[in-house]
Amino acid sequence: MPPLATDLFDYSLPPQLVAQTPAARRDQSRLLVVDRSTHSVAHHTFAELPQFLRAGDTLFRNNAAVLPARLHARRPTGGQVECFLLRPVDGERLWRCLIKPGKKLPVGATFAQADGAFAGEIVSKNDDGSAVVRLTTPNDEAITAVANRLGDVPLPPYITRADNSQRAEDLARYQTVYADRARQVAVAAPTAGLHFTPELFAALAAQGVCTAEITLHVGLGTFKPITTETVEAHAIHRECYELPAATQRALFPPLAGRRIAIGTTSVRSIEHFLSGHTAPRGADLPHLAEADTFIYPPRTFRGVDALLTNFHQPRSTLLCLVAAFLAPGSTDGIAWLREIYADAIAREYRFFSYGDAMLIR
Repeated sequence: MPPLATDLFDYSLPPQLVAQTPAARRDQSRLLVVDRSTHSVAHHTFAELPQFLRAGDTLFRNNAAVLPARLHARRPTGGQVECFLLRPVDGERLWRCLIKPGKKLPVGATFAQADGAFAGEIVSKNDDGSAVVRLTTPNDEAITAVANRLGDVPLPPYITRADNSQRAEDLARYQTVYADRARQVAVAAPTAGLHFTPELFAALAAQGVCTAEITLHVGLGTFKPITTETVEAHAIHRECYELPAATQRALFPPLAGRRIAIGTTSVRSIEHFLSGHTAPRGADLPHLAEADTFIYPPRTFRGVDALLTNFHQPRSTLLCLVAAFLAPGSTDGIAWLREIYADAIAREYRFFSYGDAMLIR
């Protein structure tokens, strides 16, 4: 098969359809339902999801919590610095970060928060534009605790804020209701899960739908567009994940129902795990690994029978995954995806992180 041109995954989106705020109520987002067996689509609200699920189905959900990772500080000269926490390198003191303005801050440069809540020193710089930063705090307070008090929500770049007046709302809404606050390992939300409410989960449980937990450390690579001419030439980002033993067992026969992934992060975790395992690890052992799976047509799927997802950016790896899931084993999903997105745009669905959802079954 010839390489896939990245242009196949491009489309034009009116700016007004990029959702800047969440729906008034999580489950009042719209839900576009795609039925692969009949090659049809239908239009609903997310609150109507239970009618498309049945007893025995299992929802695989990424319980990673979002850290308010965007910290502000000043250089000794008075210049502003943004320190974006990506992940710890060594305990709570050394972190891989994105620094702005990165080019003006060499190794050895220092900065501090205005009220003295933390200070930073650049230890080294990496080829990918990130830096290793030594972070110190008064009384050895954890930098994550500082971030939870002072950090800005790491909203994606297409969501704009004139000031910090919406911080409280973003802290609450750019987080799933099932996020494990002890696992603040994400710098971007697993957004397909933002539509669920506790009441909706209760209704699903009452009809016999189960849940299974995954923890995938969502990184900024999820927003990185494909800049190569062909999809295959793109270097996919890597993300750490954990599958508890119970989740592993839920992926293998005997299956009582369908395995439904909430979001592309759950798909990446499941498919990476199943690429190397034909049975659970046993002995109640969690599986810890780093997902480097790039899913695009004509990929097939080992462990996902249905997918809940949001609408994704043009030329993104996530768009490639959705196209593959629409028609596993072929490239037919590319043209169908373009049709579905054109219909969603015509019907003024809201796009991206705070936008509407799609169920592919």
